[in-house]
Amino acid sequence: MEQKLTDMRLAVLGTGKLGGILLRAYLKQGLFAPKNVSATVKRGEKAAALAKELGVAVTTENRKAVQGADIVLLGVKPQVVGDVLKEIAPKLTAKTLVISVAASVPTSYIEQRLRGKVPVVRAMPNTPSTVGCGMTGICRGAHAGAEHLETARAMFDAVGRTVVVDEKNMDAVTGLSASGPAFAYIILESLAEAGVKVGLPRDVATLLAAQTMKGAASVVLETGDHPALLKDAVTTPAGCTIDGILELEEGKLRVTLIKAVVKATSRAGELLFEK
Repeated sequence: MEQKLTDMRLAVLGTGKLGGILLRAYLKQGLFAPKNVSATVKRGEKAAALAKELGVAVTTENRKAVQGADIVLLGVKPQVVGDVLKEIAPKLTAKTLVISVAASVPTSYIEQRLRGKVPVVRAMPNTPSTVGCGMTGICRGAHAGAEHLETARAMFDAVGRTVVVDEKNMDAVTGLSASGPAFAYIILESLAEAGVKVGLPRDVATLLAAQTMKGAASVVLETGDHPALLKDAVTTPAGCTIDGILELEEGKLRVTLIKAVVKATSRAGELLFEK
């Protein structure tokens, strides 16, 4: 698959935060050859700077960027997806794979604005993709086949892990794994503050909190054990951990986190309709 991607032409439309994260990862890992990559940004001065930094063709013209592309990665905001699709539709064919990372935009919305049976894959990565620890949910549209999912999966596996879901669950992916890092940072920050409160230097407290969260998550991923089972293994009878857990339960941390994901999921379904 990597060799196949190397031979493909990639166009990244909207090389902002998320698009930039993905493109930098692809180039760093040699997933795509720089000569086969084009990208777009809004402003000309940024295009020149990005082209110099990454060694790829960068323009402000979306239609120019997708000319001859095998894969088009839509990294623009949900509110402008429709305008961008209208602009590039004449240049796409049934052989062009469109991968959208725009939150809340259904594959049907994209397909209806393109000519012919263009294959569409919808994806929702998150910002830890920056360091290769991303989590991406993907689903395919009506005209995308298994080979298109395989291509998309290879692209997002390059920046972390990938899971294929039904499209009806994509807003939930957004609310959990795309918004989730922000929730995790709040928990991490709070643990570090607690460390300072009990006498630790701030840098030490932050390191302890961050590595502890990373380690706990790694155990879940490596063992496949349920988090509740792992929690019980740490919690000894009449020990200090159970006292801490009691405080978390009294503070309703569990239900607050659940409500945060539910709220973020609900919000994800509204983004497309805002201008």
